[in-house]
Parts: sequence; structure tokens; C-alpha cells
Amino acid sequence: MQDLWVALGLVMLLEGTLYALFPNHMIEMMRKLPEVPPAVLRVMGIVAVALGWLVVHMVRG
Repeated sequence: MQDLWVALGLVMLLEGTLYALFPNHMIEMMRKLPEVPPAVLRVMGIVAVALGWLVVHMVRG
């Protein structure tokens, strides 16, 4: 359970860093998000899950 909290904290740290360093770019990206087809978002989500799993698998082996 402790690993889950650490992982959530790292996600918040990375996202917060992006918003802090590139606020205008993040706003523009959010404006363009509705233009992206749902199928593309789904594939991007699946790829992110797969890469996340791969990283955890490699680190925790």
C-alpha cells in the first residue's frame, strides 16, 4: 500500500512540475484536447498503461 502512495505522489510531482514550468503550453494543450478523437485517446491511454507496467516490472523485477 505504501508503494501506491509513493507512486501517486510521483505522478503529482511530475504533473505539477509541468504545470509550473509550462503553464501556457498546458492551457493550450487542454484547449486542443476535445479535437482528439476518442480512439486516439484510448490508444494513448493503453500505451501509457503498458509503458508504466513495463517500468514497474523492470524496477521491481
